[in-house]
Amino acid sequence: MDAVAPTEIELITEIARRYYEGDATQADIAAEFGLSRMKVSRLLRQAREEGVVDVRIRVHRAIASDIEARLCQRFQIKRALIAADRGDPEAQRADLALVVADFLERELFDGATIAVGMGRNVAAVADTRGRAVVENAVFVCATGGAHRAGEPGNADHICRKLARRFGGTPETLYAPAYVPEAALRDALLRNQTVRRTLDVARSADFALIGIGDLGEESHMVRMGWFKREEILAARAAGVVGDLMGYDFFDLEGRERNEILGGRVIGLRLEEMRAIPHVVAIASEANKALALLAALRTGVIDILATSLANAQSILALDEATRLSGSAGTAQA
Repeated sequence: MDAVAPTEIELITEIARRYYEGDATQADIAAEFGLSRMKVSRLLRQAREEGVVDVRIRVHRAIASDIEARLCQRFQIKRALIAADRGDPEAQRADLALVVADFLERELFDGATIAVGMGRNVAAVADTRGRAVVENAVFVCATGGAHRAGEPGNADHICRKLARRFGGTPETLYAPAYVPEAALRDALLRNQTVRRTLDVARSADFALIGIGDLGEESHMVRMGWFKREEILAARAAGVVGDLMGYDFFDLEGRERNEILGGRVIGLRLEEMRAIPHVVAIASEANKALALLAALRTGVIDILATSLANAQSILALDEATRLSGSAGTAQA
């Protein structure tokens, strides 16, 4: 998109303010500014495209507050960020990303350190439009890179975009995300460069992470990190999800790393527990069970998901507790 002259930026902003805040009609604005209605319509569309105006459907405050209170009480989390339900997965991911971006704009502070995972939901937050809100923040990779993920899906690329979006600087973890053997992973973790970057991530004020579900579309499966028979064996053993491949857990939130664990270079569950604000983001409709299990690990401080997922989590939690099929880490 071509750069917009400052005078036109001011015009777009003023017209958007009159239309969305002042309740003026397009005809009123056209007459006031000496423009055609077609021109006014184009400028309003441009205001939405360039992020001057954010038009979206939100969950009603009463519903969102009730769901958030129930989630916070049940799982002892600090916040729940709830996006309205959308039928299209990409639209759902984009809407949830806006909710998370709003939260970060309110909560980030100058000098904050943010540990960043990889994946589509975290990347979507970096793709939101808005103004930089902090200075001297550090967005540090909490996992290494993966060639098959492509540049947009890697934590390094996401960190750079988050730094531009919210303000601050990125810090890269110079290591692969996945290695085939635990011994190689341990050796890389002893490397001074890798260890120093992960030390920064361990001392972060915030973490932005995704939740995996071991489904066919999960990040690890798409990356080809594990063999199909390993995934099936892990499922059969009761593994229902992972925190970006760092650690795996069952429905009760207990670590289950005997089959798939120890091959991803990044923060571990116990290390993330020390981060004050761990924001877990999952927009996909098939992740309710993995989200429930992730909440039961006790690692998550802020849950970001759709209204339908939030309702499903509470229903599944109630059903599993009543049936006695799972306890919880918070009970």
